[in-house]
Amino acid sequence: MAVTDTSMHLTQAAHVGISVSDLDTSIAFYTALTGREPIAQGTMNSVPFGRSQGLPTAELRYATINIDGLGIDLIEFRDPVGERTNGRANRPGSMHLCFKVDDLDAVHRRMEEAGYDFLGAPYTFLAGEVTPDAALGTEVAYFNDPDGTNLEIIQPKGGFAN
Repeated sequence: MAVTDTSMHLTQAAHVGISVSDLDTSIAFYTALTGREPIAQGTMNSVPFGRSQGLPTAELRYATINIDGLGIDLIEFRDPVGERTNGRANRPGSMHLCFKVDDLDAVHRRMEEAGYDFLGAPYTFLAGEVTPDAALGTEVAYFNDPDGTNLEIIQPKGGFAN
């Protein structure tokens, strides 16, 4: 796909949409994760909306949970039902949602005690492993939601703290 280098000036995110297999399970997960209840829940059954996404139709249930500065739209497609992506971090097209924290060690410990499974140990950006040096000291940890969506907690330092 050829795209021109003309800037579109898209600089503010409104929401992230996450396709889920079971809306009720995902609402419970993200409500516990964020401490926020859904601000909206509903259904949609629309051929034109489905076609706007490259689908033949869109019969779905959804819920929106707002966190500071971003909405998280949880969407359970009932028709057409999709296949799980198993979106490992290194697969082109996969993405992740990152939550900023003030004390990664404390949040990580609380999450582990609450039963969250992390993909690996927390990592601190180290000299010789990452450039620029302005990112040094940033701490991250990764985990998945019930459908395998990649999630991250970050305690940014240096250039990543801006």
